[in-house]
Amino acid sequence: MAHNLTAIISEEFNLSHHQVEATIKLLNDGATIPFISRYRKEATGSLDEVMIRNIQIRHSNLLEIIKRKEYILETIESQGNLTDELRAKIEATLDLATLEDIYLPFKPKRRTKAAIAREAGLEPLAKIIMAQTSNDIDRQASKFTGEKIGSINDAINGALDIIAEWVSESEKARAIVRNIFNRSAIIVSKVIKGKEEEGKNYQTYFELSQPLRHCSSHRYLAMRRGENEGFLKISLSIDDDDTIERLKRVFIKNSATQYAAQLVSTAIKDGYKRLIKPSIETEISTIAKDRADDGAIAMFSENVRQLLFAPPLGNKRVMGIDPGFRTGCKIVCLDAQGNLLHNDVMYPCAPQNDYKGAARKISYLIEAYKIDAIAVGNGTAGRETEKFLQSLRYPRKIQIFVVNENGASIYSASKIARDEFPDKDVTVRGAVSIGRRLIDPLAELVKIDPKSIGVGQYQHDVNQTKLKEALDYTVMSCVNTVGVNVNTASIQLLSYVSGIGAQLAANIVEYRATNGDFASRSELLKVPRMGAKAFQQCAGFLRIPNAQNILDNTAVHPESYNIIQLIAKDNNCSLAQLIDDKDLLHRLNLSKYVSAEVGLPTLNDIIHELEKPGRDPRSTVEVMQFDERINSIDDLQVGMELNGIVNNITDFGVFVDIGIKENGLIHISQLCDKYISSPSEVVKVHQHVKVKILEIDLNRRRISLTMKGISQ
Repeated sequence: MAHNLTAIISEEFNLSHHQVEATIKLLNDGATIPFISRYRKEATGSLDEVMIRNIQIRHSNLLEIIKRKEYILETIESQGNLTDELRAKIEATLDLATLEDIYLPFKPKRRTKAAIAREAGLEPLAKIIMAQTSNDIDRQASKFTGEKIGSINDAINGALDIIAEWVSESEKARAIVRNIFNRSAIIVSKVIKGKEEEGKNYQTYFELSQPLRHCSSHRYLAMRRGENEGFLKISLSIDDDDTIERLKRVFIKNSATQYAAQLVSTAIKDGYKRLIKPSIETEISTIAKDRADDGAIAMFSENVRQLLFAPPLGNKRVMGIDPGFRTGCKIVCLDAQGNLLHNDVMYPCAPQNDYKGAARKISYLIEAYKIDAIAVGNGTAGRETEKFLQSLRYPRKIQIFVVNENGASIYSASKIARDEFPDKDVTVRGAVSIGRRLIDPLAELVKIDPKSIGVGQYQHDVNQTKLKEALDYTVMSCVNTVGVNVNTASIQLLSYVSGIGAQLAANIVEYRATNGDFASRSELLKVPRMGAKAFQQCAGFLRIPNAQNILDNTAVHPESYNIIQLIAKDNNCSLAQLIDDKDLLHRLNLSKYVSAEVGLPTLNDIIHELEKPGRDPRSTVEVMQFDERINSIDDLQVGMELNGIVNNITDFGVFVDIGIKENGLIHISQLCDKYISSPSEVVKVHQHVKVKILEIDLNRRRISLTMKGISQ
């Protein structure tokens, strides 16, 4: 194939040829996106992760198109139908729809009506009719009657089947119909008769009609889900009569005889309704689904990113509590690294109401295990348990946090949890997960399938392969942005580090268990299967607190250590003195250290890192105080102003935890006074907000909220 993929991508993304070529080469050599964006800025012209991933996706897409073209060329050539003109036409296109239109006449087919007509020898008659010059088609048709064809009408009808297929395989005809669908298709949703009550969750779509191009991704996916569940019938419609007239203008000649024109018109109408329209409708529906999937996946990925970047409490001793009524509240005490020290249970809520016993137990455990903070799950009995804890007097300063427990039950029943706590039941494991989410949300949430952490929108309806790829990339990006303590990280967390993967992560943990904590980054090279390439990719993202070389606990890559040592030597100071002297770092003339391998972008990154070595890019965790008057939806009143935590963002609005079982919804139109295209422009997952109650629907257990006119 003669395509210059680098040139195509450069033009599409408005990048230099060198940037794209260097990026593709690094990717092909096995470099990860986080590594390239962080440590190869000179090669790529400082491209960020988003653009590098865009290049990766587009390059892969173009390679798939080229692979498809090669197959099509081979297939047509094997049929003996490949002309120089056809080859040039195929090689010139990079549009998949156009490519498939070109291939359609040559595509192996099942035994169609047209194929049966050809077997009966009617193709010559079809050509005569299509030429539209004969004044006596019946006489011509009579020549084709015999054993296989009993009458003139049978011959003509068979010929029209062939013409209908020609029309349906015409690139021009398909392009006309496709353009009409793209421009003016109407998506129609109707309830299936008799399913009104059973499908009442979809009543918004019982009688809906709107232009497809104006249909939002969440609405399209909701309709398709309703169809898949058997409650809705979804279809696309265009103006059939107008479309047929446009096709006639293509195929009916001005000089056509009246009878021939009538016959061709009949074939055009048949070809359109029986062949082209269903085919293009399926194609457009697939494109619409892909577009809706991409929108939902992008929103989901961004929500996951924000959740993984939730503020950590840090290395504090935490009590994790998984609340419950009848079965009690499960308590775990964790050390600063999240290791389980003790587990217990208390019954402060109904029906036992053992308030005094629970208070004594909490006080004892806090003192015995030097607890700094309490993490309370926000599920069943969460609010009651939080109020109980807030009412106690503690022997030391204690912060109480409400933690979103979505997915904790998934983790507690997983093989990961069973392997870590084989002698504990699922309730204890769930409480551990809640406590660890407060210490470090990222380190804990990577153990759970991202689809199960409660921030998705139609995640089970979208393309699962694309969803997994997007979420895996998002998690990897977050992990490498924050960095990982190699001496405390789990296998799951390490597996997302650039260049490591599941097997090498297991080897690192096994080596650590056998030999003790890593004392330096260079010691990683002793881990089985940790080659030079893997070390290059992962070293800058792994942290070793208290290492002899302070740089081992920073984002500075080992390949740049010699530069920092040279800078320290030139300034007659030690490495520690250099890092402590912020004024000196600001005064440095970095241009004197520029070389063929290291440019100013990398040098600036190094100085920025030395100013705050080993810094965590995440913000500081804050305590949320819910309104003490509110225990259930029955306590709400329109007009109330409440504190809340954003726990999910969708295309149409934001779900907010206001301290009760039901989440409130802020419609996108109620987020602010100006127009916004996405809620993410205003709020983030886990953000603390103030809201006002607009409406309460007790029957449907729905709460409408607004942020308009409220000082945040």
